[in-house]
Amino acid sequence: MTSRHPRRLGRRKVLFALGGAMAAAPAVASLAPHALADSNRTTAAGALPLTVVNDTGAFDNANVHVYIVGNQDGRQVRVTPDGTLAPVALSDNGADGYTDYAIDLAASGETSLSLPHLSGRIYVSLGAKLKFKVVTDGNGNPALQYPAGWVATDPNYPVLHDCAEFTYNSAGMFCNTTMVDMFSVPLSIRLTGAQDQTTGTLRAAGRDGAFAAVRQVEEFAPLVVDDTRIIAPGHGLDAGLFPADWFAPYIDEVWSTYTGKDVTVTTNAGTFTGRVRGGQLVFTGPAQVSFARPSTRDVLFCDGALAAPNNGTTGPVAAVLGAGFNRSTLVSTSAQPTTDPASFYRSALTNHYARAVHAATADGKAYGFAFDDVADFASYVQDTAPTGIRLTLTPF
Repeated sequence: MTSRHPRRLGRRKVLFALGGAMAAAPAVASLAPHALADSNRTTAAGALPLTVVNDTGAFDNANVHVYIVGNQDGRQVRVTPDGTLAPVALSDNGADGYTDYAIDLAASGETSLSLPHLSGRIYVSLGAKLKFKVVTDGNGNPALQYPAGWVATDPNYPVLHDCAEFTYNSAGMFCNTTMVDMFSVPLSIRLTGAQDQTTGTLRAAGRDGAFAAVRQVEEFAPLVVDDTRIIAPGHGLDAGLFPADWFAPYIDEVWSTYTGKDVTVTTNAGTFTGRVRGGQLVFTGPAQVSFARPSTRDVLFCDGALAAPNNGTTGPVAAVLGAGFNRSTLVSTSAQPTTDPASFYRSALTNHYARAVHAATADGKAYGFAFDDVADFASYVQDTAPTGIRLTLTPF
């Protein structure tokens, strides 16, 4: 088991590099207290060819828009159509109060772009443009509000859109398709370089299958927004669409089970042995770490009592526990992490959203929750010598 992946940059580390840009409200990306020096634009350093392919079969190229936004060296930037970096600025907001950072696709066929070094997201919207807004952050610097498709009052809520995440720097390209916040547009990444890797590809009719599977579970059905998106259950909980106590009986069962016997968690640091003592799940081993009883929200967001600091001990154990709760494997298997996907999501009290998006993918890999990279079940690829990246909007 590789926890918090010292060998690679997983989704949680991509988000750290982004400054945790995706929050529960219209999200403001972090910005260091300095602007780009001496110029409004910088030439792309070590630019990587990016090809965008529209294979939706439902929208022509004129109705597909691309946005590349993120951070470079702590500075909030966007990528322009010619592949250069520009800092976000309040003056970018138009008369309607929003920016137009859209990169249009070629009139037909594939679209060739250039991706400079940064950590960010590639957003795609179909049928309408997204409304990004530049605001002033707490330090008085310009910062960008990202779309929050799970918030009904967000201006982008009616727009069909999704994104892929990446960090591209001198160490290589680290990227993933993500369904942690929502699932809407099927996306596939092909990364070439030292290897030729693809992830995110859906099975035939996979999108319809995921929507149908979520609708079949009564408590999860309200997360489906027409044919536009499925909201992840954590965000659904915050919006009052999902029961706040969904995992409570399972959490109680885990606590009861490991009051009378040990649970082990194996990470790169070694094996931790835990048992419930004084209401806490206490582990000994390479270090002593303990966890309070989590809430359903903690489980779904892999946060709160299951927060994973980047310390090599508590963080990896928290990641394994978070995955075990979401995949409902903690009661059935006392040696964690479990690596057999046939054992995942077998309980009625499980993350049926994550189950559905994994079932929809051709390789069984998806980012259905933040710790889905435990045991390498996330839709993530990396290459330390990349030569190109291809983002395909696959058939609906």
